[in-house]
Amino acid sequence: MQRLHRGRLSCAGLVCLLGGCAVGPDFHRPAPSLSAGYQPRTLVAHDDQQSFMQGLDIPGQWWTLFHSRQLDSAVRRALAANPSLQAAQAALRQARENVYAQEGSFFPSLDATFAPSRTKTATRSVSVASANGSPYFNLFTGQLSVSYTPDIFGANRRQVESLVAQADQQRFQLEAAYLTLTASLVTASINEASLRAQIDATRQIVVIEADLLAVLDRQNALGQIAPVDVLAQRAALAQAQALLPPLRKQLDQQRDALASLLGAPPDQVIAETFGLDDIKLPAQLPVTLPAVLVDQRPDVRQAEATLHAASAQVGVAITNRLPVLNLTAQGGTQANYFTDMFASGNGFWTIAASVTQPVFDGGTLLHKARAAWAALDQARAQYRGTTLAAFQNVADTLAALQADADGLAAASTAEKSASEALRIVRLQVSLGQVAYLSILNAQQTALQAELALIQARASRLADSAALFQALGGGWWHRDDVQVTDIRGNDPSAVIGMH
Repeated sequence: MQRLHRGRLSCAGLVCLLGGCAVGPDFHRPAPSLSAGYQPRTLVAHDDQQSFMQGLDIPGQWWTLFHSRQLDSAVRRALAANPSLQAAQAALRQARENVYAQEGSFFPSLDATFAPSRTKTATRSVSVASANGSPYFNLFTGQLSVSYTPDIFGANRRQVESLVAQADQQRFQLEAAYLTLTASLVTASINEASLRAQIDATRQIVVIEADLLAVLDRQNALGQIAPVDVLAQRAALAQAQALLPPLRKQLDQQRDALASLLGAPPDQVIAETFGLDDIKLPAQLPVTLPAVLVDQRPDVRQAEATLHAASAQVGVAITNRLPVLNLTAQGGTQANYFTDMFASGNGFWTIAASVTQPVFDGGTLLHKARAAWAALDQARAQYRGTTLAAFQNVADTLAALQADADGLAAASTAEKSASEALRIVRLQVSLGQVAYLSILNAQQTALQAELALIQARASRLADSAALFQALGGGWWHRDDVQVTDIRGNDPSAVIGMH
């Protein structure tokens, strides 16, 4: 009984020796932000088209809130073929395999060797080595080698911890790539819709200018106006026509950019086309408080993982200055004939242990440890900078959306007034009741008002998409990217929304 008790104590001591403790700082998630929210002016309801909803959750496929089948189709194609997203997925797989590879160091390594050889002895200079006196002999050697480095001070555990954090970093980099891709597609679609609307509006103005030129030609023929007024109208028509080529160029470039996002070459025909009337404004927009935002933003979570990896590397740097215990064992058999490999007396074995302690390295390990601490300070500052930038991004987008609502209302009023004024002026021109300067002013005002309204509509749509991107894009509700991290945890559980 006493012997059994001593055996248990010995096993416990061995476990403590092999397990040890992991030196270096233990990582703790940064404390939540003390900020309670954003400026009150940014939380005012928009108008009857759109309003802010504090605490509203974000769907994983947030772009469907724009109710555009063409957009949904484009996003599906991009997620399947975009090379940047595929590269991010491959980087995540690589990072996880590196973790699994490093975890193999927790276990002993076992190597098996079989070495057959045939030898001729130089009989004049040395005696014959074989037992039967022949200068020729065979030698068969079979051997197993076991080596193990106990993780006494946690060097391997800290290295695995660092690699796990790097895998988490790649996990959120993938989420960031996913979010950037979908947001870029939505923005590109809105830009295309805006350009198409501007081209249509400019064409309408060109038609109006051409009609007015025809009227002025008739009046000039009747001697009602001077020829200089006709020439001025020709110049106004040419100026309106000159607006079309730059807009067409921008549209062509936007289509090329859209093809790139879809993972297609520029010469490939893209079936999806976008118009402003086909993209609906989301009726409700979420507002996430800063304390929750740090869990939703992929870039903040990526910065947190970088901070975690830097913390673990401090432990690695410290353990590099501590003793390392190596255990090795070799055993095998050796015989002149293969059939005698397992005969009695042919076996051999060796058991060895060694302890290595760095004594002098010119300060290399010391300064590497100090560099690791400096890297940790850098990662901590970068995390705070990323967090502040995230808060600013959301606050700026909320302010932009509020300004968009006011700007769209003003642009809509201006467009209606300018269109009505142009209609009245055109009627007066046909009756010869208005000076030509009034015609030019009405035309220019109508064109500018129409283009301003289109741009205001597009800006509000784009800033709505930007808010979904700024708030994290709802990645915690998606299942098209592996949800669990390398440790089997669910990162979305931190948010409490999955």
